[in-house]
Formats: sequence, structure tokens, C-alpha cells
Amino acid sequence: MFRVGLTPILFLVLALFPCVPLSGQDLEDLKEEVLEEVASPELRKLSQEMVDMIYSFSELGFQEVWTSDYVTGVLEKEGFSVERGCAGMPTCYIGTWGSGKPVVGFMGDIDGLPETSQKPGVPWQEPLIPLGPGHGEGHNSAAAVDVVAAIATKRVMERHGLEGTLKVIPGVAEELVSSRTYMVMDGMFQDMDIMLSTHISNNMTTGYGISGSGLVSTMFTFKGQSAHSAGSPWSGRSALDAAELMDIGWNFRREHLRLQQRSHSIISHGGNQPNVVPSEATVWYYFRELDYPRIKALHELGKTMAEAATMMTGTTVEERPLGSAWPSNMSKPLAEAMFANIQTVGMPDWSEDDQAFAKAVQKMMGRDTVGLRTEPQDTLRESNQGMGGGSDDIAEVSWNVPTIRLRYPGNIQGTIGHHWSAGIAMATPIAHKGANHGSRVIALTALDVIVRDDLVEEAWTYHKEVTTKDYTWESLIPEGTEPPIFLNAEKMERYRPMLEPLKYDPSRFDTYLEQLGIVYPVLEKPEGTGVGSGK
Repeated sequence: MFRVGLTPILFLVLALFPCVPLSGQDLEDLKEEVLEEVASPELRKLSQEMVDMIYSFSELGFQEVWTSDYVTGVLEKEGFSVERGCAGMPTCYIGTWGSGKPVVGFMGDIDGLPETSQKPGVPWQEPLIPLGPGHGEGHNSAAAVDVVAAIATKRVMERHGLEGTLKVIPGVAEELVSSRTYMVMDGMFQDMDIMLSTHISNNMTTGYGISGSGLVSTMFTFKGQSAHSAGSPWSGRSALDAAELMDIGWNFRREHLRLQQRSHSIISHGGNQPNVVPSEATVWYYFRELDYPRIKALHELGKTMAEAATMMTGTTVEERPLGSAWPSNMSKPLAEAMFANIQTVGMPDWSEDDQAFAKAVQKMMGRDTVGLRTEPQDTLRESNQGMGGGSDDIAEVSWNVPTIRLRYPGNIQGTIGHHWSAGIAMATPIAHKGANHGSRVIALTALDVIVRDDLVEEAWTYHKEVTTKDYTWESLIPEGTEPPIFLNAEKMERYRPMLEPLKYDPSRFDTYLEQLGIVYPVLEKPEGTGVGSGK
């Protein structure tokens, strides 16, 4: 009688208490399982194919059409539901799987850079398209890290009935620092518990606290009056004069600004031909500083310079804010968990070919030929802004949701960021191995978040008591500003027909290097190849 009555009671207990807390050993077993999943031949192949495919697309910010279609296709095939066109950006998407809490985000950048086209796997400059777009930072690898980690985590969760929601979101147009502010203002992260962010590096590291500079990216368009530059120049009002005078004024003012500020500009439109007084000219500025009040003040000073230029030239000016970011502020509890997982995963097992190729690149760059790093970060440190530097709009997320960033290997130390040299390794075995190892760290950290209730609680306590203690995030660009999805449209319209035949075809070639006819590793430049060879 007792045994017969046990089954209904057991079902009642399971219904009332479906999620039995896992022990520490259970978590370790799950981690072993997810590591095996990421390291499986299937997912290592997916890492390689995604790295190579997105490298071959070479799409610029806001125009990552092929990249977005490709990545969402991979996610849908694995059972993720996909929402496209998020926050007013056609190439933004959210790939979602699972239900309930915690909600864990995976986020890495997907865009390339202008003028960084480079044939991968050769230690010299050789653009695939002269002055064309390329992945001169290595953003082609981040989607591979995020998607492979999310797939592996999802499979382990399915097998063990673990509750939680996974969301894969791209860093659209990160090189323009122009997407995540719009995502935050659109409410994309309101239900997010934790964000796991990824970025290419030449080592496996993480950190916590405030780093980098924040910025405002904005365009000033001056409007004047055209006239014949020789016949009646007195009838004209040169918008180009106004843009140049703004630059001159700003450059004189630099001497009297804090050393921590960074500001730079280009004249993106300066007229059409010399014998017509330019009636319209646009100058595009980045204003960078170390905290919200100073970034805002620097931007206001820029607006004053623009107005002053109009007074000197009899022109008018309109401003079009494009993007913004605070400095990044990463979570210490999440950094501690990720750091432990970095120690577990370690660095890839580089081959002799990998090391020889890295040294060939370093020799070409005039650097010490030290090869690839073999040991990951050994100490977890708090970040230091120092005198400032680069910006990354993952910062916008970090002030709204507990966030951590993994810097994973895949590039070669001694190359230059935002430069063709940073693309040399990014479709080689170095990037393939680095991306898969990055996925391992992300998947382990995702399981920590899903299984350990205390970690989510600690991360949010830190977020409230430390991250946002002194500042509460507010946008540096006006509410209601539309994402500048027009940026890079003309460039990609020009280059896309040239990129089309360069797309990687994994049905015919194992790797992109094979498709390009490159036998890895190439260590020396044959005579008559590369830039300056006459070919």
C-alpha cells in the first residue's frame, strides 16, 4: 500500500519543487560536459566556419547585412527564436532560447573597418580589395565565440532540464560606437540579469571596474551659399570655411584642455569641386573624456566652437548626434567567476606552425619575435582608466546590467589595431583556436550564472552598491534620436559587388585560406607580391 501511494506523492513533490538546487559537484560535472560540447569536432568546425565566413563578408557598421542573416540562420537552425530589426537597426537581432530566470546575454561585435582589407595568412600587406573594408580589429571572431558558447550551454541545459533564458545580441556598428545607446533607450536589456561580453585580443583576460574613455560621436553640418569661386566669390558663403575654422579653433583650444581628453575629427563632406563655393560641409567629431560630466562638457564646448565658426563665415550649422558611450564599468563578482574559468580553460595549444607564423608577422612589423602567448592572465586586477584611450559602447550595457567582458586570444601581439595588420591572423588557425577557447570560458561562466543563484545576487548587489553608487546612467545623446543607419551605406553599395565573389564557400573548401589558395603557414613574402610590387 505504501509503495503504491508513493508515485502520486513523488509527482506532487516534483510539481511543487521542480528545481532542486545543484551541488558544487553537480556544477563541476555540468562544466565538464559543456567543455566537451564546445571542444567537440562539430562545434570546433562551427567556430572555424563562422570566423572565416564573417571575415569574408568584411561589412562595415550598420551595413552588416550578410553577417546578420548568416548568424541568425545558425541560431535558428539550433532552435533559437530570432527577432530582427531591433531598436530601429536592421542588422540588430535577438536570438532567444529557454524560459524563466536567469536571463543571460551573450554579446560581441560584428562590424569591420574601412581601408583594412587584407588577405589573411600572409605576413605582408596585400589587400583583397584596394582601400576596401576588412576586419582590421578582428570582430569577425566574436559571433563565433558567442554563438558556439550559447549553443553548448543550451544543449547542456536541455539535457538536464535547467531553467533560464539565453539571449544572443550583436554589437552592431561598435566601430562607430553607435548602437548600444539606442538598444538601452529601446529597453532591450530591461529583463536581462547578466551580460557576458566578448572582444578579440592576443591573450585570455578579464577585469573589473572602470576602464577606457567615454565619448560623444556627432556631426556638424554647416550650410552657406554657393557661388562661382572665381567669378563672384563675394556672393558665396563657404560652409567649408566654417568647418575648417571649427577645426582650427578646436586645435588651438586643445592646449587648454585636460590631458585626459581625446578628440579627433574628419571632414566627411567638403564640397564638390573647386570652382563652386561649398554651400554645405560636414565635420564629424569624437569627443572623449573619463566621466559623464566631462564628456558632456567637452561636447558642449564643441558646439560652442561650431556656433563661433558660423559667426565668422555667415553660415548656419545643424548637429546630428550619432552615438555615445560612457566608460566601461565591469562587475567584480562576474570577473571573479570568469577569471576562475580562464584558469580552467587556459590558452590554446598553439602548433609550431602557429608560432612560426606569428613570429613572421612580428618580424614584418619590426617587433620582437616572441610568438604567441602560451599562458593566460594569472592575476585578476581592477581596471585603471589612466589617461584614457579607446571607447566601447558595451559600456552602455555595463551601467544598466551587471556585465563582464572576456578578451580572448586570436590575434598576434605586435600588430596595430584598426590597421590591415590586425586582420592577418583573423582567418587562420590562430583565430579558429582562440575563438573556440573563448567560447569555453563564456559557456563555463554562463553555467555559473544559471546554476549559482548567489552569483546573480552578488552581481546585482555590486552593481547597485558600487557600479552605480556615484552615477546613474543617462544618455549622452538626446532622447528620440534615431540610429544613424545611413552610415557606411554608400561605401558598402560600392564595395559589395567586389566582396560578393570573395565570400567563403564551406561546401567547397575546408577553410577560407584554402579557398584563397594559401598554404599555411606562409613565412616569407615571395618577390613581386603585396603592396608596392606593381601587381
